[in-house]
Amino acid sequence: MKNIVVLTGAGISAESGIKTFRDADGLWEGHDVMEVASPQGFQKKPELVLDFYNQRRRQLLSVQPNNGHLNLKKLETNFNVQIITQNVDNLHEQAGSSNIIHLHGELLKARSTTNPKLVYDWKNDLVLGDLCEEKSQLRPHIVWFGEDVPLLEKAAEITLQADALVITGTSMQVYPAASLINYTKPDIPIYFIDPNPAVSENQFNNLTIIKDVASSGTEKLLKLLKT
Repeated sequence: MKNIVVLTGAGISAESGIKTFRDADGLWEGHDVMEVASPQGFQKKPELVLDFYNQRRRQLLSVQPNNGHLNLKKLETNFNVQIITQNVDNLHEQAGSSNIIHLHGELLKARSTTNPKLVYDWKNDLVLGDLCEEKSQLRPHIVWFGEDVPLLEKAAEITLQADALVITGTSMQVYPAASLINYTKPDIPIYFIDPNPAVSENQFNNLTIIKDVASSGTEKLLKLLKT
């Protein structure tokens, strides 16, 4: 079986009703990004940060995967599929995809503020006083600005093995995730699904642009791949 690597971003989950929560002015739900998505912000206003992610978590528990997620699961019928997502939701898991890497963490998990190896499944609100087994405060299991992306090296290794690359729901403008395209083998097919693509077909060899949203764009992808 050929290996297909799929890079996904906020656009695929937006079709399920997940807010991207980054407005045109760069604010996240009215907050400066550094207030709610940085270690410094958490240190300064931990209750604000916890509440921000509690709201995101509650929203996630109310939505379902869409056809974009479900179509990527269908790819597994004929291919070895590895999904590398920038999303912190669990919609790929809900859709049944088998192999998923969350580059930016997972909203339904919490981890120790002092021992990053202590990670817990977490569906309820996270508040001050929720402690790990070592008695340290828990925080969202999210990669914040200024923090390392611990799974990036593994994602790069997987991308190196791809026989085809699919990109959907992401403009490929957010680094370091956007750098993964540079790890592909020369001349493998690349499928870029986006209603307003920020790339052109002459930028990469063997690039096919599907100018559409993820849900219907992945339908077209399945037909192209004869799945």
